[in-house]
Amino acid sequence: QVQLVESGGGLVQAGGSLRLACAASGRTFDSLDMGWFRQAPGKEREFVAAISWSGRPTYFSDSVKGRFTISRVSTKNTVYLQMNSLKPEDTAVYYCAARPRLQTIYDYWGQGTQVTVSS
Repeated sequence: QVQLVESGGGLVQAGGSLRLACAASGRTFDSLDMGWFRQAPGKEREFVAAISWSGRPTYFSDSVKGRFTISRVSTKNTVYLQMNSLKPEDTAVYYCAARPRLQTIYDYWGQGTQVTVSS
């Protein structure tokens, strides 16, 4: 079992930055691929970014490519999502997710953290 706890959400003006963090526990962190997803009101949850268990490669949705980066720090069992040049359309609840490496389905999810970008 893996527990994921997100932090770092909040209210920011358009053009600003936020860094989300997701702390993992319960399983060897280095055995997990990690991802970020988001869900805006009235919309389905969508993929944002992912990072493999080794730190490479990384993946991004087209809507955030060039603005967001994803990283992980094994000594802290934490994955980060650095969000720059935020837009109002980035407003959503952001969820951290984890899956054992070589698996395609994300089995574990955090509770989510709200990100609101004002125009």
